[in-house]
Amino acid sequence: MGLQSFGGPAGQIAVMHRILVEEKKWIGDSRFVHALNYCMLLPGPEAQQLATYIGWLLHGTRGGLAAGLLFVLPGFLSILGLSVVYVVAGHVPVVAGVFFGLKAAVLALVAQALVRIATRILKNRTLIAIAASSFVALFLFSAPFPLVVAGAALIGIVGSRISPVAFRMNAHAAAKGSTASEGVLDELLNHGTPERMKPSFKGTVRVVACCGLLWILPFAIFASLGNEFQIYITQATFFSKAAVVTFGGAYAVLSYMAQEAVHRYAWLTPAQMMDGLGLAETTPGPLIMVAQFVGFMGAYHNPGSLSPVLAGVVGAVVTTWVTFVPCFLWIFAGAPYVEALRRNEKLSAALSAITAAVVGVIANLALWFALHVLFREVTAIPWVGGTLALPRLASIDIASTVIATSALVAALKFKLKFTWLLLGAAASGLVFTLLH
Repeated sequence: MGLQSFGGPAGQIAVMHRILVEEKKWIGDSRFVHALNYCMLLPGPEAQQLATYIGWLLHGTRGGLAAGLLFVLPGFLSILGLSVVYVVAGHVPVVAGVFFGLKAAVLALVAQALVRIATRILKNRTLIAIAASSFVALFLFSAPFPLVVAGAALIGIVGSRISPVAFRMNAHAAAKGSTASEGVLDELLNHGTPERMKPSFKGTVRVVACCGLLWILPFAIFASLGNEFQIYITQATFFSKAAVVTFGGAYAVLSYMAQEAVHRYAWLTPAQMMDGLGLAETTPGPLIMVAQFVGFMGAYHNPGSLSPVLAGVVGAVVTTWVTFVPCFLWIFAGAPYVEALRRNEKLSAALSAITAAVVGVIANLALWFALHVLFREVTAIPWVGGTLALPRLASIDIASTVIATSALVAALKFKLKFTWLLLGAAASGLVFTLLH
């Protein structure tokens, strides 16, 4: 499934449902949706966490580790190889042309995701207002992403007492039109729940301690090596924070990542950030693997005594480690308590508000991408509480605008599959680069 998981979380979840529920019949529809609902409550990539959860259901901790790690491995190796090619041969006209076209296609894909998610989530005026407020806070006032998430959660908790209906989420359907059925696991569980699946305080403490030690391992290693390796501690800290606050999937974390990695830490440029997302879109695995590219570029530009490429590889490994270790923690520690969490009305309301805020986050990301794809020059103007990014209209990039507009029309009007959309955009960028 890791090799087939193109197209973002929706496509990955669809592949998982087809293989596990319909073909192999390992689990039934209701248990699949039950697991998915829990994973949607968590920060981080829900598809990878769903794979880990189902692996845990089937074979305990070993099953969860096997499923979660192997789901990510193909994408990790693909991004790592392409990152090396990017820094070594990125200025070769053919490579540069492909990335030029991919940037424009990425803008179309983000806009398509915005439309799809907004249509599904913003069902009433309250949720629309939260999304709009989230966008304004991020774009006009440069509000920190964690603050936006925390504010939305607080609004949901308080608002649930005033108007519970306004914050009620519809259950997520894993597969429309599929008939309810029981799988092999469901039939086994009808005869009793095994001990490994029952909530246990000792078991929870053991999981938290083990995952916690693994989580801090990079900090301990590089702290012992001296200040020369401070870049890896900084990256581990930043991406650990991102792993905790990134509710709403990869497109939500991208806004936060771009805000911090590009503007605060200067690990890479806006154009390189776009290239990284293009790589993540065209390789298998969770879209959050773009974080690996950001970690690679950050360390590549700050290599210390290492060669830039080797430093980049180390940065990619550290970033991936602290991004996914928390995912295993959430599943192994929380899965036995899933039912209790699902019945918590306040938690459900907080999730609804956060999900609405995510729409505003993605809108901010789409506008940020549009400014840096369609214009060669973007100026940051001081503004109340932050900076306001404005383009110089005369610097508009005609070729990027044409490719991006065509890709957007192809995605929204003609529902062109993302694979063909990316290939078409890459070919267009290559032709334009070679002709000029």
